[in-house]
Amino acid sequence: MKRAETVAAAGSFGGRLRWWRERRGLSQLELAGAAASTQRHVSFLESGRTTPSREMILRLAAVLDLPLRQQNALFLAAGYAPAWRERALSAPELDCVDAALDHMLAQQEPYPGFVVDRRWNLLRANAGAAHLTEFLTGPPPAGSAPPAEPVNLALALVSPEGLRPFVVNWEEVVLHFLRGVQADAIADGTPETAALLERLLAVPGAPALSRTLPPDDRQTPVLIVHFRRGETSLRLFTTIATLGTPQDVTLQEIRIECFFPVDEATARVFRQWAATGNP
Repeated sequence: MKRAETVAAAGSFGGRLRWWRERRGLSQLELAGAAASTQRHVSFLESGRTTPSREMILRLAAVLDLPLRQQNALFLAAGYAPAWRERALSAPELDCVDAALDHMLAQQEPYPGFVVDRRWNLLRANAGAAHLTEFLTGPPPAGSAPPAEPVNLALALVSPEGLRPFVVNWEEVVLHFLRGVQADAIADGTPETAALLERLLAVPGAPALSRTLPPDDRQTPVLIVHFRRGETSLRLFTTIATLGTPQDVTLQEIRIECFFPVDEATARVFRQWAATGNP
């Protein structure tokens, strides 16, 4: 995906509306019917001959299944204030969600749990995640300063300086992950997500998105991430959860990724790390 293909290039409200309509594979007539409008009105909106009402923007955005961030972009392009707020997780209004995230991470112990944003920037992690990271990459140097920018789990997985040397089935895992980021880039249409995908694909050795890995007779029900360092082998699968009814941009973009052991040997390692306090 080229950056020129992102919705930002569309500019005006009409251009953005047309970009999203075509992205979703809808004709003007189909969009108008689903939004309880007329093809003529949609045509006038796309050409700039008519200014949409706030209600019409919400109806069109619902039909197009736009993320809240992109709905705000439509409001701004039409000359309105954003409809949806974007708060920091530390905001008092988000205390209940903030506590829920901490609860989920605590419940995930002793296995790894991460909270990330839409572009896989790490927001927080539990002790199990810290133990896994320290086991694979070693403890941070004594006295080292915190990173200048958030750790990006996508880049960490793909990069030779990150987790790549420790993932036995790296190509299989990364190909699955890259296609997930590609789907994100298609869904949100932002230059930032498109740029992340380009950056991941530019890493030496990254598989092409067109690459296929045919299943074999040993195919497992879920994709296993097989970590190995030295004589220790860890086999895990992941789940990803999102908030079910977000009405805030930050909350809609949050993901909670939890790792679970595939076998008892892996589970035993994490229980031992939890008991001793270190890997």
